[in-house]
Amino acid sequence: MDALTRDGWEVTAASRRGGDPGGRPGETRTIAVDRDEEGALEQALGDGCDLLVDVVAFGAPHARQLTALSGRVGSAVVVSTGALYTDARGRGFDTQGEPDGAPVYPVPIPESQPTVPPGDGTYASRKAELERTLLDAGADLPVTLLRAGAIHGPYSRSPRELYFVKRLLDGRRRRVLAFGGTSVFHPAHVANLAELVRLAALRPGSRVLNAADPDAPSVAEIGAAIDEVLGTDTETVLMPGPPGPDGVGDTPWSIEHPVVYDMSAAERELGYRAVTGYAGSLPATVSGLVGELEGRDWREAFPDLHRAYGPGLFDYAAEDAWLKRHDRRG
Repeated sequence: MDALTRDGWEVTAASRRGGDPGGRPGETRTIAVDRDEEGALEQALGDGCDLLVDVVAFGAPHARQLTALSGRVGSAVVVSTGALYTDARGRGFDTQGEPDGAPVYPVPIPESQPTVPPGDGTYASRKAELERTLLDAGADLPVTLLRAGAIHGPYSRSPRELYFVKRLLDGRRRRVLAFGGTSVFHPAHVANLAELVRLAALRPGSRVLNAADPDAPSVAEIGAAIDEVLGTDTETVLMPGPPGPDGVGDTPWSIEHPVVYDMSAAERELGYRAVTGYAGSLPATVSGLVGELEGRDWREAFPDLHRAYGPGLFDYAAEDAWLKRHDRRG
């Protein structure tokens, strides 16, 4: 919101609950809109707008909502996902749990990389259906689709960084990382996404662009960076292979092969330059997480994260048992 208001846009922020999620008071109008309520989005739009930014669009129904507004919207920017890419053998995020299902992508992944077929069966296929429907309507509604990496930053409902922050707050000074700590799942800070939105708003068109930070740290590097923010030292114990059935060593970034997105198209087409790197953005993120956890159970503070990863995310008993066996092996 700040990026658009600084450019002189009059911004109205719509969310299910309404209210200001942390923007500039007085500079952004806020309204409550339930996206799944029939006609709610059309009613909120009123006479129309020059730009519609959609960060929750998911699947064909939401895409049709947008295309139905084509006469009342100048252009749109819609957040999609890099999770819809597949490798040369058709493997992707949807196949990671299958034998030999871990995708091996080129590094970095260009927008021309194949994607999953559109459909309504999985998160990735529904996002692919969203993209296809919107791109087919490009003559009537110019849409920039941003294939985002692992989104992070203040106010996240599923902050991956909690994996390290909570451990440090709980006094854990050893951690176990699967895949030798080398997993790379390219992050995308909300400020960099906002910059892409700002630039796409100035250059309407129908296009697909990757959206990620200028750097892609490994999970071990992320843990070390969070240690530095909190002023602690942690011993990292590296597990050479995948996590075991007890989940020890698994993290929200843990994947066998690197996922890194090519940002050259955004640089070329929009003149994009990142406004922050991963490590530089961490102090605000970590400070927010510490505040959210104060006096609260993590499951209460972040129910979406708990639903996504389950209680095993912080199974210290299993972790201690694994470390004990590891130490005995010497």
